[in-house]
Amino acid sequence: MKNKTTVTEFILMGFPTNQNMSILHSVLFSFIYFWSLMGNVLIIMITTLDQHLHTPMYFFLKNLSFLDLCLISTTVPKSIANSMTHNNAISFLDCVTQVFLVVLLAAAELLFLTAMSFDRYAAICHPLHYEVIMDTGTCLQMAAAAWLGGGLSAVMHTASTFSLSFCGSSVIRQFFCDIPQLLAISCSENLAREFVPILISVVLSFCCFIFIIISYIYVFSTVKKIPSTEGQSKAYSTCIPHLLVVALFLSTGCIAYLKPTTGSPSTSDLVISVFYTVVPPTLNPIIYSVRNKAVKNALRRLILGNLIKR
Repeated sequence: MKNKTTVTEFILMGFPTNQNMSILHSVLFSFIYFWSLMGNVLIIMITTLDQHLHTPMYFFLKNLSFLDLCLISTTVPKSIANSMTHNNAISFLDCVTQVFLVVLLAAAELLFLTAMSFDRYAAICHPLHYEVIMDTGTCLQMAAAAWLGGGLSAVMHTASTFSLSFCGSSVIRQFFCDIPQLLAISCSENLAREFVPILISVVLSFCCFIFIIISYIYVFSTVKKIPSTEGQSKAYSTCIPHLLVVALFLSTGCIAYLKPTTGSPSTSDLVISVFYTVVPPTLNPIIYSVRNKAVKNALRRLILGNLIKR
């Protein structure tokens, strides 16, 4: 068996390579990337410049937007470039980097989504003590824990994946270096070194999901007691979309990592990976800006302020 270091590059063969499909893929992914880029940059800019949005909720939202921006930038531009140049090669080092960044950003995003659910719980269920519960120190500690957790998860998965041997096929049936597809082409007989980190991640993800569900059970039970229909609608409008994004992100991610994979092409693998790496960064700007009155009002204030200065 050859050593894994003999592999100098992988071939990403996720999407069809004929000319028409390559053009369609490039155009579609370019549009999605542009939309996500503009939406997430806009949220980061607004939550940074507008003093009214310097609250825990928008502090976490700014971090989430930054994570979304980095996550989609890790996978989509490379895929677009591959389709346009008809060169699907990715170096071994670039593949390692891509795996590390995808796991780091995805794990940190899950932890930030969990922190955001706790923030909503504190704001709705304990409004009088909200500023004490979610003070600056607590928010910074939660953010640091999310980044640290993502980093540790990335180190664990990257080290265990690339400690395996790759001495046979170097063709990855995916549009980015994804761990399940790397496991499918590994020639190592003992894959337990990577299955253990996957199991740990799935258990932790399940714990985060349970925490989020419990938080929203308390939130929705409190919202029902609000006499104002407008107040109930406002609470539901911020909580339900967040819960749907969490459910989509977690369900597709867990399916991708727990689903048995083979070296043969699979459309379902591609669709699932798009749903947990591309769709959330694209949907979040819509959920948290287009449908958020506070963000729209902040944008209006910034635009009017610039016009008045001129």
